[in-house]
Amino acid sequence: MDISTYMEKNGHEGLSFFRDAHSGLKAVMAIHDTTLGPAMGPPKIASYASEDDAVLEALRFSYNHTYKNAMADLPFGGGRIIVMGDSAHAKTEALVRSLGRFIESMCGRYVITGGGSGFNDDDTELLLQETRHIIGLPVHHGGSGDSGIMAGYGVYHGLKACALEVFGTDALAGKTIAISGLGKVGSALAENVLKEGASLIVSDVRKPALTKWKERYGALIVDPGEIFDVQCDILSPCSVSNFLNHRNIKRLKCKIVGGAANNQLADQQKDAEALQQRGILLAPEFVINAGGIINFYAEIGGYKPELARSKTENIHTVLSSVFSKAKLEKITPVEAAYALAKEKIDQASGLRGVNQGMSRHRPADGMRS
Repeated sequence: MDISTYMEKNGHEGLSFFRDAHSGLKAVMAIHDTTLGPAMGPPKIASYASEDDAVLEALRFSYNHTYKNAMADLPFGGGRIIVMGDSAHAKTEALVRSLGRFIESMCGRYVITGGGSGFNDDDTELLLQETRHIIGLPVHHGGSGDSGIMAGYGVYHGLKACALEVFGTDALAGKTIAISGLGKVGSALAENVLKEGASLIVSDVRKPALTKWKERYGALIVDPGEIFDVQCDILSPCSVSNFLNHRNIKRLKCKIVGGAANNQLADQQKDAEALQQRGILLAPEFVINAGGIINFYAEIGGYKPELARSKTENIHTVLSSVFSKAKLEKITPVEAAYALAKEKIDQASGLRGVNQGMSRHRPADGMRS
């Protein structure tokens, strides 16, 4: 695997490996672009088949996070830190504290967020004891608490923008929305669309999580593998990465795809084109799912809920501008969103055109061995 070539082609600034023998910490940190500000991103702890898989995920995530921050007008670049290990067994107080010390050693070049995949509020408390460079704090530390609520609220407003583009109205009443994944963000999204009078189809690998949606709200429950075949107006991926690929895209019976999951497409460029060819509107995930990081940003200097809410509602306007550019230039919404974000980054740096090896408003390349 030629990591340096991949990083140069996609504009990454740094890749760091951390190891602590005492705690067992083994982590990789990717920093994409810091033109707008320090790299910011959540941690993740998971087992990987190979170290290369963890590196690729960190690089891909940090790339999209740069553009997510740019599209949300936030003063951060893109970053990601991945801890390689099983969260149920490898994650100890010593490991989390060690991670915090490594973040602190970056001297502010990387800002970690509370929460993250495999991390909880207790871990945030531990990180806070070791580093100053952290946002996304519990309420009793002056933070905003659960960012999933605002993230779901943002996806809701993003879907309204999609509906306006496809149906001529942003009203979701009477629309059927299929949500894959009812974690914190998926549940918050579901609550918002139900208030507006939408019908729900839901899927989650955790069966108990589905019960209340059927009993209280009459949602139709389907198995995770069947969500691609349901007749619906909107499909909202709020669970795993690589949710859509060239095989299951052919099965879709929806007009819109937009959700909270990161890296929803197995191949961003080809799969975005495949959706467009089928007449399915795609909301780029790094635009529609920005509510969580907006909520984090609103903590700086003391949490300001009105700011978080207004900037999150603006996702509607931002997505509409993405769709307008895509139609005008006859490109996919993903390409349009990258182009708009790149313009913001170039403006901030005082440069135009290609910058730091970043290519012309396109998804990051896949890594090949």
